[in-house]
Amino acid sequence: MRFSYLAPVLLVATHAPAFGQSQKEAVDSDHAAKMVKGTELFKASVRNVLQAKCVKCHSGERVEGELDINTRESLLKGGAHGPGVVSGDHKKSLLYQLSAHLKEPHMPENGRKLPDADLQKIAEWIDLGAPYDKPFVAVDETAWTRKTVAAADKKHWAYQPLARDIRNPKPDTRNPIDSFLLDTLERAGLTPNPAADRRTLIRRAYLGLVGLPPTPEQVDAFLKDNSPRAYEKVVDSLLASPHFGEKQARHWLDLVRFAESHGFEHDYDRPTAYHYRDFVIKALNSDLPFDTFTKWQLAGDEVAPNDPLALMATGYLAAGVHSTQITKNEAEKHRYDELDDILGNIGTTFLGLTTGCARCHDHKYDAIPARDYYRMLSAFTTVVRTEVELDLEPEKYASQKKAFDAAHKRFTDALEQFEREQLPTRFVTWEKEQSGKTLSAASWLLPRIGASKSAGGATITAQPDGSVLLSGKNPTTETLTFELFTDLQGIKALRLEALTHSGLVKSGPGRATNGNFALSDLRVFAEPVENKESQPPIRVKLIGPRATFEQKGLPVAAAVDDNATSAWAVDPQFGKDHAAAFTFEKPVGFTGGTKLTVTLSFNNNTGHGIGRPRFAVSASEKPDLTAPATSELVQAALARPAGERTPEQTAALLKWYAPQDAEYRKLQKAERDHLATAPRPNKVKALVASEGLPAVKLHTQAEAEFLKETHFLRRGDPTQKNGVAQVSFLQTLMPDAEAQTKWVKPAPAGARLSYQRTAFANWLTDTESGAGNLLARVVVNRLWAQHFGRGLVATVSDFGVRGDAPSHPELLDYLASELVRGGWKLKPIHKLIVTSAAYQQSSVRDEAKVKLDPENKLVWRQPVRRLQAEVIRDSILAAGGRLNTTMYGPGTLSEESTRRSVYFTMKRSKLIPALVVFDAPDGTVGVGDRPNTTVAPQSLHLMNNPHVRAAAYGLAKRASDGGKAGDSDTVTRAYQIALCRAPTKDELADGVAFLKGVNNADREAKIADLCQVLFCLNEFLYVE
Repeated sequence: MRFSYLAPVLLVATHAPAFGQSQKEAVDSDHAAKMVKGTELFKASVRNVLQAKCVKCHSGERVEGELDINTRESLLKGGAHGPGVVSGDHKKSLLYQLSAHLKEPHMPENGRKLPDADLQKIAEWIDLGAPYDKPFVAVDETAWTRKTVAAADKKHWAYQPLARDIRNPKPDTRNPIDSFLLDTLERAGLTPNPAADRRTLIRRAYLGLVGLPPTPEQVDAFLKDNSPRAYEKVVDSLLASPHFGEKQARHWLDLVRFAESHGFEHDYDRPTAYHYRDFVIKALNSDLPFDTFTKWQLAGDEVAPNDPLALMATGYLAAGVHSTQITKNEAEKHRYDELDDILGNIGTTFLGLTTGCARCHDHKYDAIPARDYYRMLSAFTTVVRTEVELDLEPEKYASQKKAFDAAHKRFTDALEQFEREQLPTRFVTWEKEQSGKTLSAASWLLPRIGASKSAGGATITAQPDGSVLLSGKNPTTETLTFELFTDLQGIKALRLEALTHSGLVKSGPGRATNGNFALSDLRVFAEPVENKESQPPIRVKLIGPRATFEQKGLPVAAAVDDNATSAWAVDPQFGKDHAAAFTFEKPVGFTGGTKLTVTLSFNNNTGHGIGRPRFAVSASEKPDLTAPATSELVQAALARPAGERTPEQTAALLKWYAPQDAEYRKLQKAERDHLATAPRPNKVKALVASEGLPAVKLHTQAEAEFLKETHFLRRGDPTQKNGVAQVSFLQTLMPDAEAQTKWVKPAPAGARLSYQRTAFANWLTDTESGAGNLLARVVVNRLWAQHFGRGLVATVSDFGVRGDAPSHPELLDYLASELVRGGWKLKPIHKLIVTSAAYQQSSVRDEAKVKLDPENKLVWRQPVRRLQAEVIRDSILAAGGRLNTTMYGPGTLSEESTRRSVYFTMKRSKLIPALVVFDAPDGTVGVGDRPNTTVAPQSLHLMNNPHVRAAAYGLAKRASDGGKAGDSDTVTRAYQIALCRAPTKDELADGVAFLKGVNNADREAKIADLCQVLFCLNEFLYVE
């Protein structure tokens, strides 16, 4: 097919039904809200009218005309004259027609017509779905929670096992796909189109597989390759390209309604959500088996907890919209809404079933009872959005760390050898040199630490240097209590050091998100170790506070004033050790030892506790603030002759002396300098879904982010609970109603995870007893639709009874079987499809064939399709030489970005206009088949957008070789880059005439005009 040069810019219209929407019937998006409103109306008025006028003859033991209105189900079922109501349409409903005297027999029997006000309420109630709150005559209201699916309801084609031993109707055909298609075409009296020309074919393959056009050099190489495998080699190179995952990921992200914001009116950002997008790209590029791809998205934290990709995959469960303004009264309903969004998307994405329609009642068409809905829902009861730190390249870090450790060993070996062979001798020499001098280890002594406690639940771990490290929970406010023991008499000062540590944010010394801390109160109590009864604890008054550094407005004096929230902090000096000292108003010390109880309170700012404190005491009133401290063991050892020291004292002395030895310091410096070059894991914070971890919490009054149990909710109403739902799955896709025991197993003792999602994932991918066969059918059908514009099942996200039947059922099952047989690898299925003769045939429209198969269901041609929004934009950038191929990482909302469009930040309330105009989704609901509109703003965008214009200048520069090429060569090159072909004779003549007589800057702009027109052509925007 050839498009005219300078064709009208308005695009050819091609309309497609919205994704997943059966052309037979669509389910209202506000179905649940209508049912709630209808239930309230029923309780308020309709129930009373029907109770007074209808129940006597149409419920309980007396049911005239076989019409029983006791329950909604029986009313819908109707009687001898048909259904009692048509849900959503009162005008077609028998109940309304008879009551309004529009149809005989008039009701109530032998009675007057109901008042107009009552009729109006009945009409409104029917239009809202005719929901009941409860039956008129008491029935077992929990019976629905035990409903089983009859064998007859399991016979729908989609629920069946994959056909085995499928007969190849034309075994001599090279590609089995063509065998099935040709057989069907011949029986319909049709023949397939001939093969497309090679230029068309390579452009089709590139745009279809990697979403970018081939370069002129790639086209020429293909045209010159006359080997039988020429096209296959192109396909293999595209499947191996890193761009493959970027193109294919966009299809998947549509399905799972991925976005990087919460949605609703405030639409807060999710800055760490992009890792899920990166997971999808990496998984598809590496051809991660689709069953694993599926399991990881539902339960990666349970299935492969040590694999960062598996954890990133759980971002799927966190991808949906989530209200960030929830009152206490709304909390339970919002949680069920959130779970419904998860389960509903799992149903349409993986199974092609509208499971969400069973929330308020049994599915109207498919064999999905509400019982199954709630039992599946319970698998996600305790899952929450949370953020974790992940090492994105664990193998790379492990390799680097191994090499570093080997190199670092010579530094540590040198230190150890010096400590073993030279340090003892050098200490003896040093001690002799001090003969006659009074040796004092230090003016600061490290007390022994006894009990320690965090009121906020943090973990406190003693360190070898006398400090303690806080980790784990970082509460909003904190109070730390430490018991210190010392034999020192006449204690006159206390020092608190705030030390750095690699495990703290920015190395600390605080636990705040910027590395700060804010000490709002420090108190000290003293008491004797012995004879406690004789001396109760006394509070020590602290005076003369001083510090190595004070944050402006937050001085160290604030730690000992009477204000509970004023504080000492150290912003901006993070990543440094800090110290503060406090003088005792009166010396403290008891014979037999002193116990000091020190409390540190942090009430000034959220999560601003200390990370690694260390205490020291002194008998001096104002010792050097930064002088080294030592232990009482060293003090005692120095006071004893060398020959009388214990081995413990000798070891302590050597450890104390070592930093004072010049040679030791030299070796230690070399070791520490090398240690500073140690590789570090590439750790980033990622939004995931898991259990037992702190939830991402935004403006909610809910006591917890999840419910302890999932209940059966009658009519989907949280106020009508009918018992606790235990995990199970769709009966239609299990051998029997209670077969879930094959997959549901108890969690290991003490586990923070429930492993219920693992059970769900295993059932979902089980081809023997679970949903695996349907899963395989759905995904290969999506691949087929991607390459042919229409699925073998046209309703790609609805394989239920109201969806379309497959046009080629044997071919569908063959592809699904090949997927499973091949280890669930998707790339071989892509290759099988795009190397088929059906895929390679031309798009020529034959009116005789159109009459026999107007929708091309039998695939006698390759349809002409407009490119995805992202592919249009990326192709423009590529043609203009402006495409930035950097992969992964945070996205951006700036339209100035020249990265591939998949890396735009997907903010639900701030979508990218260049993508929206060409029908990109908004991330609110899953989309399996994008609409294809033709509207004026598309043309206006291509003609006026500054980024399109910039790309046109880029293409102009490429085509003209920086202005050096002549007009004819420039026009030819522009066509080759943009359209993968040379211009026709007329197109070349028109293009040269357009550029004739223009020089310098005017010529560059003129060439850009020509290039921009090429971007506006249907031939550029569509793929044949």
